[in-house]
Amino acid sequence: MNQEVGSKQKSNAIAIWLLIGVGMIIVQVLLGGITRLTGSGLSITEWKPLLGALPPLNEQDWLTAFEQYKTIGQYKHINFEFTLSDFKFIYFWEWFHREWARLIALVFIIPFCWFLLKRKFRKEMINPMIILFLLGALQGLIGWIMVKSGLNDENLYVNHIRLAIHFISALGLLCYTFWFSMMLLVPADQHVESSSLKKYTIILLVVLVVQLVFGAFMAGLKAANFATTWPSINGEFIPSSLMNDTLANFSYDPLAMHFIHRTLAYCLTAFIIFWYIKAKKINSGMLFIKQRSLPLLLVILQVLLGILTVVYANSKTALLWFGVAHQFTGMILLLVVVSLLYTVKFKK
Repeated sequence: MNQEVGSKQKSNAIAIWLLIGVGMIIVQVLLGGITRLTGSGLSITEWKPLLGALPPLNEQDWLTAFEQYKTIGQYKHINFEFTLSDFKFIYFWEWFHREWARLIALVFIIPFCWFLLKRKFRKEMINPMIILFLLGALQGLIGWIMVKSGLNDENLYVNHIRLAIHFISALGLLCYTFWFSMMLLVPADQHVESSSLKKYTIILLVVLVVQLVFGAFMAGLKAANFATTWPSINGEFIPSSLMNDTLANFSYDPLAMHFIHRTLAYCLTAFIIFWYIKAKKINSGMLFIKQRSLPLLLVILQVLLGILTVVYANSKTALLWFGVAHQFTGMILLLVVVSLLYTVKFKK
């Protein structure tokens, strides 16, 4: 009995540590959103994983960093009127984004070493932990590859496809960490069995991930500013420019991204309503019963925030607040769907 209690306490401690990591990853993604919306992502032109932890410490260091920024196209063609004060503002957000990533690494590595020394990990936990660290390191590398795509004379912003890869890989790390914590926290009696609902939940997750990818495309192309109208897209429900797009141009057409992202939002909402109707028929598992209405509530809020983000896209302040809120709600919806996917099992 004492061994069971001790094992449960160890698992709970590890799960809490992982959930702290989940919270920090959410903050990191939101900081990435703020960095993008404030145009700060290219302000630091070097990648120094260790030495870059310190910002410029004197006026000469600031001037050197500013001169490096002046060599790229974003400064030459968009921010050429920037003062040093303006540069410090965008530098702060990119530096904070990177600094938070370093803090996440410490929050994972230090407790990991402590848990390892105290032998709190079960043998089957080691491989998932190694995968977790590899995913974290990969995310940092993808982030730099993304930033590097904008550090030239031709591109004014980072490549939107690389931005989407960076965003989705961050969400993959988020979901993996969250799933691991649920394995330690959710008891077996909280699972419900329904093969049909399990299949629908998998489909729901796939559609949601695709929608999040196109949300990243919207962000990377700054597509919200190209059509600040709803429900139409600049007076059209199907943009006429789609008819003229080649396959190569399609993925770079902001109005095409609008059409796909909006259409997927409507489809996702309809599918969640259908999913909820099926889920209401299951009356077992308290955790499942408490969660099953959340996707419907969250998707309605998400659609509303998406509309407000588009309609007020030409206001930098409104775009920042609505855009970050839209991103946050999307992440919470994703975690809820992942939780439901874990809770619902195929019928034996």
